[in-house]
Amino acid sequence: MKKTVSMACLAILLLTSACTQKKAVSQAPVVVQEGVRFCESTYPYDGGLLIANFGTEQLNPLNTEGKGYILHYKDGETSTFIPADGNLSAPKGMYVGKGHLFVCDVNKVVVYDLARREAQPRILSLPEGCLFVNDLAAVGDTLYASVTNADQIFKIDISDMANIGAPVEWLTVPGPNGLLADGESLYIASYPADGNTRPEHTIYRVADVAAPALEKVIDAPGQYDGIAFSADSTALYITNWAPAGLSRIDLNTGTVTPVSVELEQPLVGPADISVADGHIYIPDLPNSRVVVVAE
Repeated sequence: MKKTVSMACLAILLLTSACTQKKAVSQAPVVVQEGVRFCESTYPYDGGLLIANFGTEQLNPLNTEGKGYILHYKDGETSTFIPADGNLSAPKGMYVGKGHLFVCDVNKVVVYDLARREAQPRILSLPEGCLFVNDLAAVGDTLYASVTNADQIFKIDISDMANIGAPVEWLTVPGPNGLLADGESLYIASYPADGNTRPEHTIYRVADVAAPALEKVIDAPGQYDGIAFSADSTALYITNWAPAGLSRIDLNTGTVTPVSVELEQPLVGPADISVADGHIYIPDLPNSRVVVVAE
């Protein structure tokens, strides 16, 4: 009898151990590096992920070398989606809508027709001095573009893709970086363009874009970049460059919780993240890699 119980206990222990090991393996980060060269942003697309790359020898978010390109990562493999065609230099935030891919790039937004990706893209230029066009989000037929160094968010009318509107100043925000739309609301991650974090560099929300008023989501200042909803939309995931890491904001309580990302080489510059299919995709810009962790 004792032997039977012992064998049963042993079986349970082995099964528990196997399950634990399986869970640990499934939770381990996946690192995507194939074809990646200074990746600043990610965007879910066609069951996979678009990854924007500078493609330069040196990391320079304001370069004009024309070596930028977009990869498509799907089923564990990467392929070229937009080649280094000379139109992109430091591609950052992206948005897909109305059959087009919109890409932030230094002082402009580059617009590719997804049905004719090889065709010459349209260029939407921002005013002089807007050198850090960073991210995009859309509410209805209005596309919003953040310009970090100008403390401005611009709006672009995309109701008629044959006649896209010129960028128009919409709202002054301290160092607007990552953008995230939710219905009529817009969430904004703030980043100091000069590298000096101040109290105003935090996470903001505009509850109604039709009557824009800025409100803080959290008080803690940082160098915030990426911002994305959790799968159940009850929380925000945000990236911070100082200290480098990923955090989760509970939208009901406002509680900020660091998210552990166990890597042999820690994150250095976590940028424009995406959440899709139960995973968080974190472009680590200086390390030329996308880190994939389970949500």
